[in-house]
Amino acid sequence: MTKLVKVLSLVLALTMLCGVAFAEAPQLAADAQPEEVDVEAYEETSSEIYELVLSEYKEYYEKAKEADNVSERYALMAIAEAKLFEAAVMIPLESRGGQFAITRVAPRSTSSTLWGNDEDRLHQAVVVEDGILKGEEVQELRNLWNEVRGTGTYEAKAKEYLEGKGYKLTDVYNYAYTSDPSTWDVLNTSKQADTRAIVNTYDGLFEYDNENVHQPALATEMTVSEDGLKYTFKIREGVEWVDSQGRKVADVKADDWVAGMQHMMDCAEGLEYLTGAAGANIVNADAYIAGEITDFEQVGVKALDDYTLEYTLAAPSFFFETMLSYSVFAPMSRDYYTSQGGQFGEEFNKEAETYLYGKDPDHIAYCGPYLVTNATKENTIVFQANPTYWNKDNINIHTINWYYNDGQDALKAYNDFKAGILRSCGLTASSLEQAKVDGLFDDHNFISATDATSFMGFFMVNRTAFKNYNDATVAVSTQTVEQAARTKAAMQNANFRRALLMSLDRGSYEAQTVGEELKYASMINTFTPGNFVFVPEEVTVDINGEAKTFAAGTYYGEIMQAQIDADEFPAKVWDAETQQSSGFDGWYSPENAKAFLDKAVAELAEAGVVIDAENPIYLDLPVFATSEIYANRAEVLKQSIEKVTGKFVIVNRVDCDTSTDWYNAGYYPGNGYEHNFDIYDVSGWGPDYGDPQTYLDNMLPDHMGYMIKCLGIF
Repeated sequence: MTKLVKVLSLVLALTMLCGVAFAEAPQLAADAQPEEVDVEAYEETSSEIYELVLSEYKEYYEKAKEADNVSERYALMAIAEAKLFEAAVMIPLESRGGQFAITRVAPRSTSSTLWGNDEDRLHQAVVVEDGILKGEEVQELRNLWNEVRGTGTYEAKAKEYLEGKGYKLTDVYNYAYTSDPSTWDVLNTSKQADTRAIVNTYDGLFEYDNENVHQPALATEMTVSEDGLKYTFKIREGVEWVDSQGRKVADVKADDWVAGMQHMMDCAEGLEYLTGAAGANIVNADAYIAGEITDFEQVGVKALDDYTLEYTLAAPSFFFETMLSYSVFAPMSRDYYTSQGGQFGEEFNKEAETYLYGKDPDHIAYCGPYLVTNATKENTIVFQANPTYWNKDNINIHTINWYYNDGQDALKAYNDFKAGILRSCGLTASSLEQAKVDGLFDDHNFISATDATSFMGFFMVNRTAFKNYNDATVAVSTQTVEQAARTKAAMQNANFRRALLMSLDRGSYEAQTVGEELKYASMINTFTPGNFVFVPEEVTVDINGEAKTFAAGTYYGEIMQAQIDADEFPAKVWDAETQQSSGFDGWYSPENAKAFLDKAVAELAEAGVVIDAENPIYLDLPVFATSEIYANRAEVLKQSIEKVTGKFVIVNRVDCDTSTDWYNAGYYPGNGYEHNFDIYDVSGWGPDYGDPQTYLDNMLPDHMGYMIKCLGIF
């Protein structure tokens, strides 16, 4: 409590000073925002606030990463995640899927693995040209997949099934997208909005096929040393790098993975942490990233010859092989990169006028199934089959057309599907009713499968931006300096955040997207899905001073729930009957929200911050105002929080006219001090590899965690 009061008292002192100075005309926080950030002071403050807010989580997580075996590791990670949610810095919202849909694409004809990039590779998709699949046909194909998974026969059997039903197959896949890639350099981004497109332009070492079997791609074989420290790959010979016109620029060689990894570390755009101790644990990766060494030859990735690649780890990894299909292990042609002005190490400068690599699809090299032949901003992206692709005879799709949808017209995707433009369409609350009117619902609807993506809302604990980082005229806060300081004080109080977390009626919120009937279908209650992993062996761990034993096969979510129950924290994150952490609302509780709010009000009053209906806390929520769906969701969030808190909390809708402006408030910024919100409900995370660490690393301090910036720190 002492540290909390100290932090809040400092904030209150600032508030009082500002209140005196601007008594006649209160200054807006946006106007008082400094033009430049004192980065050194900001980093110091970030460390102090992290210690205040997430120190217990970090303590338990560090214990988990020191575990001697995988069962202990998973159990301790589940305990750490329990502590993370008890800190109440984010709201679990939804996974992808779990909504009514209609389609012309055979289910599971592309990879559905829960991690990596391969689910966005479309070359194996089986698509019908005419007609719309019936719901019963979708289910029969799902059953078929379950029957033959692992045999390598599903794709052929799915084609046979559809043709037997009278469908004609097509080699064109039309797809709707909502955000243009910000770069075409897959090693210079960790945003799925970028990688979803780029992943179709290159192959990795291994890829998960449409039966989720790990298959050789540009590697033909892999060997692992007895001590688990060396992974050696034989690279497929005869594969070419080509430009966007299909002209050869180089041969694919082992050195392309060395060049790719160095470039990725030089870019430092969020992928690099996956190579060091927080990820694959490649020898000297952290030292190179930190600038402690500059000679990349000391890093544990080597081309032993033109077609032999070796990675050396500092310690064995439980999940190294599952990382190989993620973009952190993407190759890059060294020769082509340098021809586009690229340099390495201390000479690297992505801002140089001569640096062209990844600026657009004409300035990357391709070794994958497709070339990008057109990329018109906020309009169309076209992928055509690469005639030099090493596996060109085994792809089903030869043309992929991406059509832009800005989200403002709630019926656009549905109308485009009905017109035959799109191959699949999720039905929103609006389009669901139209589909029923058009006769496309009853026979053709199915519920789309959920995945391991976790979309989260975030609570800002250290807000310094009150307008968008790239345009000071957009998403401008109406909070005064005094209101902003009071908000910061409140948001640094754990019980206040817990009250917010439990005051959102997530069912009503989700219903705005998927309709009342399916409002719980994709609802999540954790960051790491509760059934993402299980302990392979019996394990005993300490929970609040008592030894607790979990049997082999116990899911992660059950262990997380055990810690939450032991802490007497009033939340449900695991359903023992369904063995799921999703499909129900385990957080919304007006009664518990009010109890936490009462505690927060008392604690903040001790620090001189009075909160009541006459002196509420104001929270800014950026809203995609021209989208009916997102505007409705925002309104539910606002009304729910204000009702449960008795208007001790007021949610200010900060309207954004475009999705880009909305994303710039909290999805696109690269630093915590650029995030412009108090509550934000846009960001999500899909796992990079098959270990809970891929989620939990996001909340590490000192820029090691990718999403920690969403709290306004680091």
